[in-house]
Amino acid sequence: MQIAGQTALVTGANRGLGRHLAQLLRDRGATVYAAARNPDSVDLPGVTPVALDITDPASVAAAASATHDVSILINNAGSFTHASLLTGDLADIRLEIDTHFFGTLAVTRAFAPQLAEHDRSYVLNVLSVLSWLSLPDSGAYSAAKAAAWSLTNALRQELAPQGTRVAALHVGYMDTDMARNVESAKSDPADIARIALDAIEANRTEIVADDISRTVLSGLSGGVATLYPQVA
Repeated sequence: MQIAGQTALVTGANRGLGRHLAQLLRDRGATVYAAARNPDSVDLPGVTPVALDITDPASVAAAASATHDVSILINNAGSFTHASLLTGDLADIRLEIDTHFFGTLAVTRAFAPQLAEHDRSYVLNVLSVLSWLSLPDSGAYSAAKAAAWSLTNALRQELAPQGTRVAALHVGYMDTDMARNVESAKSDPADIARIALDAIEANRTEIVADDISRTVLSGLSGGVATLYPQVA
């Protein structure tokens, strides 16, 4: 799908990967709606800021009403509470599910009619290597991303008849505010944005953006013994 001439909406576009995606979409010739809870925090010239809290149904409906002609939807907005499933605050666990699962679902449902107006359209869900791997110190995030992966696979099939392709982006840690306290190796979000948009232009539906995601993907068939040998 050629990006030039399309209209795109990116959630969580005021910083991190979302900002890079919005910037690169603009640079490749798309009209860009840059969505954020606080639209005044969007500082990219040449894009249109849109108020959007993906966990608020009224905000989602208002954003869909305030935009038009969207043919590329990028569900990037996220949360990362570091909540353990066993000991974490239940409010934090609910926030992860509300954001990554229900929020992504709500935005996709709201924009599906706009996407359907085009012969070809695209949804990109920004997932994670933790869609496939759970870590005890961030079990809530992992569970939410796994749910978002399942959602993505279902929506691929439900949206296909209207000509909308649904892609998933799997990536490990990126050098963003969300991972500022992480000491492991991090990808440059500008590189991940380029990989993601190149994949959209190549009509791909699974985007495995870094080595750690490729390693975990290859280990899925090995089951618990491969991914969690310490408890197998």
